[in-house]
Amino acid sequence: MLPSRLTVSPDERFVVFLIGMRVNRPWMVPAIWAIAAGMQRMLGELERNPEAGLLRAESWFGRTTISVQYWRSEEHLLAYAHDKEREHTSTWAAWSKRLGLDGAIGIWHETYVVSPGGYECVYVHMPPFGLGGALPRVPADGPLSTARRRLTAAAPERRVAAS
Repeated sequence: MLPSRLTVSPDERFVVFLIGMRVNRPWMVPAIWAIAAGMQRMLGELERNPEAGLLRAESWFGRTTISVQYWRSEEHLLAYAHDKEREHTSTWAAWSKRLGLDGAIGIWHETYVVSPGGYECVYVHMPPFGLGGALPRVPADGPLSTARRRLTAAAPERRVAAS
């Protein structure tokens, strides 16, 4: 049985990609479903092709919808976004043609390249979730028992300051 307190190894580099939409005109529900269906097609395509580099995605729906995605690297993310053979290109073109300029639906994204020593996480009695579902989990004990220790475990230049 796995320990109840888990974290991820602090020496992994990865990308966090946040993407979503905001409904600016609530009567546009059919358009919302079309965009959500496009996102589901993209995520399905990525799940079927792990070599594309998506490690995990979690999504929440509401007036502002968000998908939190963990990618192996920025190169993987950008290669997928620009690959004309993949679902993203046609979904983006369809959105732009149908809704892109009228403001009914807002689309946004943010990309973060995360280096070792720049993150920490802990999961207590949780199934694989978020970063803990994207990267292998390890016991959060010993040198990984506190947030401060997890943050400094992979950053040798900061180890002295944390002591």
